[in-house]
Amino acid sequence: MATTKNLCAQIPIALHERVSEERERLGQTTSEYIANLIQDYYNMMENQKGGIQMTEKSRTMAFQIPEELFQRIKRHLERETLRTGKKLTQRDFVLNLITQALDEADAENATEQNAPNEAHVAPRVADVTAPAGTDTPHEDNAV
Repeated sequence: MATTKNLCAQIPIALHERVSEERERLGQTTSEYIANLIQDYYNMMENQKGGIQMTEKSRTMAFQIPEELFQRIKRHLERETLRTGKKLTQRDFVLNLITQALDEADAENATEQNAPNEAHVAPRVADVTAPAGTDTPHEDNAV
């Protein structure tokens, strides 16, 4: 276990109550909860190079999803937070899914690029036969 040191701060009662409720909901000790909050904050700052502010290298994606799917995601995030003891954010969850899907697509694309290609030859008009029992138009009736 890492060496620890006490951190003490006076905070407003309303904030303390909010922290206590969330900590209890997650089943964490105060030390675990505060340590995770601080670590998540620093991770966010590092990942976004300065926080939530937009940079030239960051873009925002926003979209709506059905309420049922949103609730499923929330339940999953809560389960993962309880299982790992580290808060999984919606942002991290979605970024992980997108990255995984793109990595799989890139790998599939690389496999296709490395596979031997058979030249596709389009059929010639003379090779295409009309179905049995159909008449072919006469040249003088062609449009």
